[in-house]
Amino acid sequence: MDTIRSQNSLGVPTITPLTIVHTRKIIMKMTKVTKPHEVQREWHLIDAEGKTFGRILTEVATLLRGKHKPSFTPNVDCGDYVVIINAEKAKFTGVKLEDKEYFTHSGYFGSTKSKKLGDMLENHTEKLYKLAVRGMLPKTTLGRQMLKKLKVYAGSEHPHTAQINKGAK
Repeated sequence: MDTIRSQNSLGVPTITPLTIVHTRKIIMKMTKVTKPHEVQREWHLIDAEGKTFGRILTEVATLLRGKHKPSFTPNVDCGDYVVIINAEKAKFTGVKLEDKEYFTHSGYFGSTKSKKLGDMLENHTEKLYKLAVRGMLPKTTLGRQMLKKLKVYAGSEHPHTAQINKGAK
């Protein structure tokens, strides 16, 4: 330890320890918050043929929400556009096609209606996918805005080839 030799008020020499104070700059690293006009959106094409229904939808919900991006901000719609083709050819495990039911209710007494998963897959494929993904997104206006970026097609043809080809370059 270093020392300083000095004299007190009476003139008596004193030895005091030397304390060295280091001045340190404190640098804070702030997380960058993405603004809505700064979001870069991409187009993703997902072929559902031969894939499990729920596994497709969890991937789609992540892409729609934008959680795959390093610039993810929970209160901003950072997600990308998702196009699902061959939606009717997805696989279902177990006996869900016969047993699982979707209920609707208009608000009037006795107006509860139910549809089986198999019937929904045949007649309303797009609605089935949107219902399932909607359950995985936020239940707010932000979630409804994210759901609008989901495009579902029962067959392999879709009108978004220009956007997807532009994004692939």
